Amino acid sequence: MRAFAELIDRLTYTRSRNAKLRLIGDYLKGTADPDRGWALAALTGEVNLPAVKPASIRAMIEERVDPLLFRMSRDYVGDTAETVALMWPEPGETVPEEETLSLSATVERLAALKRGEGPAVLAAMLDRLDSGGRFALLKLATGALRVGVSGRLARTAVAEAFGLEVDAIEQVWHGLAPPYAELFDWAEGRGGAPDLRGRPTFRPFMLAHPLEDGSVDLSEYVAEWKWDGIRVQLVHCGGETRLYSRGGDDITAAFPDVAGDFAIDAVLDGELLVRGEVQGGSAGGAASFNALQQRLGRKSVSAAMLRDSPAFVRLYDVLDHQGDDLRALPWHRRRDRLEALMAELPPHRFDLSAIIEAADFDALSAIRDGARDSAIEGVMLKRRDSPYVPGRRVGLWYKWKRDPLRADCVLMYAQRGSGKRSSYYSDFTFGCWSGDPGSDGDLLPVGKAYSGFTDEELRWLDKYVRDHTVARYGPVREVDRSLVLEVAFDSIHASRRHKSGLAMRFPRIARIRRDKPAAEADHVATLMAMIDGPGTG
Repeated sequence: MRAFAELIDRLTYTRSRNAKLRLIGDYLKGTADPDRGWALAALTGEVNLPAVKPASIRAMIEERVDPLLFRMSRDYVGDTAETVALMWPEPGETVPEEETLSLSATVERLAALKRGEGPAVLAAMLDRLDSGGRFALLKLATGALRVGVSGRLARTAVAEAFGLEVDAIEQVWHGLAPPYAELFDWAEGRGGAPDLRGRPTFRPFMLAHPLEDGSVDLSEYVAEWKWDGIRVQLVHCGGETRLYSRGGDDITAAFPDVAGDFAIDAVLDGELLVRGEVQGGSAGGAASFNALQQRLGRKSVSAAMLRDSPAFVRLYDVLDHQGDDLRALPWHRRRDRLEALMAELPPHRFDLSAIIEAADFDALSAIRDGARDSAIEGVMLKRRDSPYVPGRRVGLWYKWKRDPLRADCVLMYAQRGSGKRSSYYSDFTFGCWSGDPGSDGDLLPVGKAYSGFTDEELRWLDKYVRDHTVARYGPVREVDRSLVLEVAFDSIHASRRHKSGLAMRFPRIARIRRDKPAAEADHVATLMAMIDGPGTG
């Protein structure tokens, strides 16, 4: 456990990508099984210990130190695990190295906990560790390492450490389970690549580069709409069906209606959407992203939700059919195969992403700018001869999003960030006027943003919040209603969950409008009109 704690500590304070790769690689080569496998699982977010709850950790520390002191310290530090690790009473005596729990034993003990056992067992473990070990343990237990290592970076570290191709690891990764004995046997020459035949396994997605400047030759590219759902992969193999998100998460349980209607031996790529008569609905049969969001992240769905928000998939590509890997084929041949497969799929659950017919790029630009469908984000451009390759490859696929919508909003509340932003107020809630600000109008929150600004602007906003605070609610500060922020967002939808009746998609702060009086900020009614207005995405 101490070696893992040291790795987490060093990764936390290392910014260089190459240095992180070396740290992870050295740890994996110098650590025995199964500890290194569980460390890799922790770095890639594959450790699930549901018996340990953040609320129980807070309760444990508040039994040992002054609760007010803990809350104030947590507000300042910005991270519960770090605060608890530093404030936890030191053990009476140092535990010898040979008596400490190994990483694998720690995971196995926490995974075997029954309801109600978590606090006592975790407290006993914390009592045996120093502050660095406590920090690593709490991060491991809550599944939120936040050490600047993505799953892709961790797998790249494995590849570089053992002389493998990272794309080869990606091909098999989602068919493996911690502590990855098959992977390390392969990496160290004790066996070949893991054999995943007969398992419904994930294939890494092909992604697109943003189309920043210029145009493309439409004789070489094909255009499709970019739909505003979530990208999914449908896999049916060995009598089982799985739905995977872009990150490789298994989301089958949340969409049993889709999984139950997919029974052909194939791997398909598409956009998961929801049908329904909702405000801002799509002429193409898709509701807005806000409707889909109600079903995301669920372990099960009710009969009412299946009835009122039926899901379907708009298909883009075919990667495999009856064991025949099609990814090396050019796009146009894969498209022919996909079109032939449509007759085997129920049309109420699966349809085909349409090709946009345009004479040239200028004509396509006009079509894109004139799109009114609330479920459309923009346009995809794909080379007609492109193979299906993992990740982003220059020149093959482009995404061309529509210009964002914008609104002038008033800053209302601010909250501290986490991690390296824990010392700054960096999460901002803003609102628009419900009516005339000079008479009966009030500000109603319409969104929250924590991106879009530079480091210099963040420092300015943090100081502004501190200087203009009018009330405090735990870690949240309310500010006087005087600063206008120009907010950019991809789309806006009706929402019953928000007082304003609105929900923004991907809001970010585009400009700080110090020149504009708060009374001149936009009204909620203006944003309401954007739901069905031109260019809404």
